[in-house]
Amino acid sequence: MDVLSDLLHRARAENAVVRKSILRPPWSITVADLLPLSAVAALEGGISITLQNTGTRPGAGAPAAHTLRTGDIALIKGGAYTIADDPRTPSQLVIRDGIKRFIRASDMGAIATASTISSRTFGHHQPGAIVWLHGIYRLHGSVGDRLLGMLPDVTVVPAGPRTRAPLELLSAEAERDEPGQDAVLNRLLDLVLVIALRFWSASTESKLPTWLGAIGDPAIGEALTVLHAEPGQRWTTAALANQVGMSRAAFSARFTSLVGEPPISYLSGWRMTLAADLLRDTDATVAAVAREVGYENAFAFSAAFKRIHGRSPATWRRIPNGTGAND
Repeated sequence: MDVLSDLLHRARAENAVVRKSILRPPWSITVADLLPLSAVAALEGGISITLQNTGTRPGAGAPAAHTLRTGDIALIKGGAYTIADDPRTPSQLVIRDGIKRFIRASDMGAIATASTISSRTFGHHQPGAIVWLHGIYRLHGSVGDRLLGMLPDVTVVPAGPRTRAPLELLSAEAERDEPGQDAVLNRLLDLVLVIALRFWSASTESKLPTWLGAIGDPAIGEALTVLHAEPGQRWTTAALANQVGMSRAAFSARFTSLVGEPPISYLSGWRMTLAADLLRDTDATVAAVAREVGYENAFAFSAAFKRIHGRSPATWRRIPNGTGAND
């Protein structure tokens, strides 16, 4: 499994949310919750997306809107945001904690009169209606944070042959209520995420994390894959160099140049990311977690963990989601 696939596999939680809307303008919906990662796709007609938590300075004007044309996809990190037929349309509906609230009774128009087509689709198939999909990703733990950390606030993927097929499938499946529907939608939403990440990583404007850009190098990409597949092995720089058929000096220099840090430093950071989720998600002892990520000595593991995460493994485990004051 390559590095990006491994990251997505470990970060991806189940029970993704997919909704399809079919609305005639004017309409505007604000998602007020700070969602980790969302996907919005324009299926028929254009839509706009405006971030609501960009920290715009007073006097700097309204946040810029991102326009999606038919077939375009946007990944949105960290919410809140407004989806509308036009950025000038005032928000009519706010969704907070999964509950829909109209801002004013006069705003109820097309949104309020929309009928339910299936448990995941509402609206009316009629001339002039705009059709769009909204997906919410439930990312998991420190690995999910690592994935989110590499993304910009909004990534727009233009329509193309690779986006057309998954969007058509998602659109069709969202209007059905059949056995296995959640599994199908989860997998299709995964595909949309991968396509968007591929596009973003290939974009000349993207600021890639150095390790992601290094995946394309045959030797260093192989080394990264090995480190992700077997983080608990007692790797040394010499062993990794031998694994990919390079001299130790040449491998170390190339890895550091492409990834931005030496191989063992990268491995240590990845081990601590995995350890953070193991401590949070399992009942394994600190010593067992230490062995799982390649430390024979629990004391050495604890010292390394506190150096990276700012608190001891025991304290991290006691605090929900690994947040709170240092011990």
